[in-house]
Amino acid sequence: MANRWAGEVALVVDGERRVMKLTLGALAELEEALETGTLVELAERFEAGRFSARDVLALILAGLRGGGWTGSAAALRRAEIEGGPVAAARAAGQLLVRAFELPGDGTA
Repeated sequence: MANRWAGEVALVVDGERRVMKLTLGALAELEEALETGTLVELAERFEAGRFSARDVLALILAGLRGGGWTGSAAALRRAEIEGGPVAAARAAGQLLVRAFELPGDGTA
C-alpha cells in the first residue's frame, strides 16, 4: 500500500504495481521536462482540468523515478497503465497534491 503521508501514490504499470513519489530530485527532473512553466502553473492546470497528456506522462515518469523505477520515458510511453488515461491522470494529480500536502490536510 502506498503511504499517503510520505507522498506516495500507487499505479499498476505493465501489470506491476509501482509506488510513485515526487522526491526533490524527481521534482527537479519534472521541472526540466516541462521546459516551460513552473510546478505552480502545472498544479493550476490540473486544478482547472487543462492538463495535457504530456503533463500526465511527465508527472508519472517523475513519480516512478522518485519511487526507484529506472525505466525510460520511451518505455513509459509504450507501457500499459491499468485504468488507462483516466487512472493515469488521477494518479498524476494525486502525486502533485501529496507532494505538498501537510499531515492532517486531507485534501487528497
